Amino acid sequence: MLNIGIIGAGRIGKVHGESILYHIKNAKLAAMADPFWTEDSKKWAAQMGVPTYKDYHKILKDPSIQAVLICSSTQTHAPISIEAIRAGKHVFCEKPISRELSEIQAVKKELQNSDLKYQVGFNRRFDHNFRAVRKAVKDGSVGDIHLVKITSRDPDAPPIEYVKGSGGLFLDMTIHDFDMVRFLTGSNVVEVYAEAAVLVDPKIGEAGDVDTAIISMKLANGALAVIDNSRKAVYGYDQRAEVFGSKGQVAVTNDLPSKAVLSTADGVVSEKPLYFFLQRYMESYTREVQEFLNAIQNDAPVPVSVDDGLQAVLIAKAAAKSLEEHRPVGLSEIKF
Repeated sequence: MLNIGIIGAGRIGKVHGESILYHIKNAKLAAMADPFWTEDSKKWAAQMGVPTYKDYHKILKDPSIQAVLICSSTQTHAPISIEAIRAGKHVFCEKPISRELSEIQAVKKELQNSDLKYQVGFNRRFDHNFRAVRKAVKDGSVGDIHLVKITSRDPDAPPIEYVKGSGGLFLDMTIHDFDMVRFLTGSNVVEVYAEAAVLVDPKIGEAGDVDTAIISMKLANGALAVIDNSRKAVYGYDQRAEVFGSKGQVAVTNDLPSKAVLSTADGVVSEKPLYFFLQRYMESYTREVQEFLNAIQNDAPVPVSVDDGLQAVLIAKAAAKSLEEHRPVGLSEIKF
């Protein structure tokens, strides 16, 4: 039984906390820390029977806690990661490790000559749909990959205050899709071209961001990929992917509340997609933590490494540079 500490008691911290408490059998949630406990979060922790601290160092200094989940604000991910590694803790860190490449490199350097496990929280890799696509690609069912298409659209735009601190669409939202391109194909991205606009909410543009984007990519294996993003799909959380190759294609569409389709003289009607990411990906959040814990207990490689985290941020940086300079940008141009 592994004792786990969670640093950060916001929405995603609670998601992981409930996964450990309700669904994961080989771990115990020993404590949670957050310097800004809300009344709702305090009430939640009390109901769950979880010890709480304001100072996360109490978790790092506790010798009975073997691993930590870092679910705090993005700017704290890398510094806390380094502290946790120095304290001898295995680390699961929510994406991104950092918005700064130099900080990711610092985490990577800290892990050198260490037996500690470090996993990055790209939960979509653990979704049943996307894993089925990856399996079909890996076993050769689609042949040589030619084209990859990913659609990722949120049901509604986030609050403007969130947008201001998000790091921008590419680092906040599209970063999942950049990782998906690499995961589904097993290949790295070598060149990026991005076009984007403000079509959902002018306030997003005033905050210095975009809300609608198309990103095309060239991959090391010769394939081409395209991602389309929107901050607002009025019909729900739109998550689709397709890989097309020399032998065929594999595609997945949205999860629905039910597969029922009503066909009448008036038309054909089906359910809308699940509305929010917590509904769509709840199972994948549990699975990613379970596989992190399995890697610790079996001394096996983690399924999502620091290098995977680094590559996603490199692609996001290249996309931002492409948008700013109106040209394709090679990843080799992005300097540490």
